[in-house]
Amino acid sequence: MLEVKKIDTFRGPAHVLHGVSLSVHEHEVVCLVGRNGAGKTTTMESIMGFLSLSSGQVLFHGEDVSSLPVHQRALRGMGYAPEGSEIFPELTVAENMMISRWMSAKAHRRQGALANGDIEERVYSVFPEVRDLLRRRGMNLSGGQRKMVAIARGMALTPTLLLLDEAFEGLAPIIVKRFRDAVLKIEDLGISLLIAESNLVNAARIADRLYAIDRGEIIFEGKPEQALEDASVMKALRG
Repeated sequence: MLEVKKIDTFRGPAHVLHGVSLSVHEHEVVCLVGRNGAGKTTTMESIMGFLSLSSGQVLFHGEDVSSLPVHQRALRGMGYAPEGSEIFPELTVAENMMISRWMSAKAHRRQGALANGDIEERVYSVFPEVRDLLRRRGMNLSGGQRKMVAIARGMALTPTLLLLDEAFEGLAPIIVKRFRDAVLKIEDLGISLLIAESNLVNAARIADRLYAIDRGEIIFEGKPEQALEDASVMKALRG
């Protein structure tokens, strides 16, 4: 579904990513694990098109999308919930959701696209709490609620792949468990996920496979239990 081939990315003069390669298959949860500053968000923003590649390729469903703008990647079925959520603060939750539904209707990217009612039911099957937040403005949500709405908004795009950047960061342990359960429900809906995560234990509980990144380079690919047993990976993640 997603294949990232040896991408290099700069932030201004800083060379952040060095030949990063990773893949996500259908019906799979993949986690990209690393310390803060290791290159996780830069990788996610490079895949989505917020940052231009200096070299390498991003393939989505076999199509080279490396030069496409962000909205074109979204229209092809790539959803995104950024670090910090970044929902529109002046809009209500319903209006935030409406933007994704509108884009989904515009896409016409595959036959049998879901009707709006079906899209809402899929979202509410994962996050029933969103129903009670629809009239509330983004600025009036708690941190956990903003993350929930950001993921729900990404789901409303009816993606085949959903990118979640630091979905569990800053959440209380009981809320982290709620979000882990939500990730597994999203996977059950046939949506693949790529999740950037700082906590290896959280990642290991949900990932089918994971990559570890350090200083902009992939240092490990494999099963979560293999990462937990790899001394070099554990040392890199601890700093």
